Amino acid sequence: MFRLWVRLFKDNHMQKDTVICNDEDDTRTHKVMKCLEKASYELDLPKPIWLGVNVNDFKMHNKCRFTQDSFIEEVPFDFMEISVIEED
Repeated sequence: MFRLWVRLFKDNHMQKDTVICNDEDDTRTHKVMKCLEKASYELDLPKPIWLGVNVNDFKMHNKCRFTQDSFIEEVPFDFMEISVIEED
């Protein structure tokens, strides 16, 4: 079971969160991308663009933050944080 926790923060307060599960037999990268796509749909958000800093943080800490710079459209929060909470 692979689970990704997605949280939206505004003024250092969590506004929304969701946990997305993925049971597919796929690579870790594909699981992360599919979970992030599902979370974006569920939270009615545009999909973020992975910048170099996001990739490095995710590789090192299993979590990263997406700020307004990672989105083409305007978003109603300061940052979105994703974290792996379970990985098989």
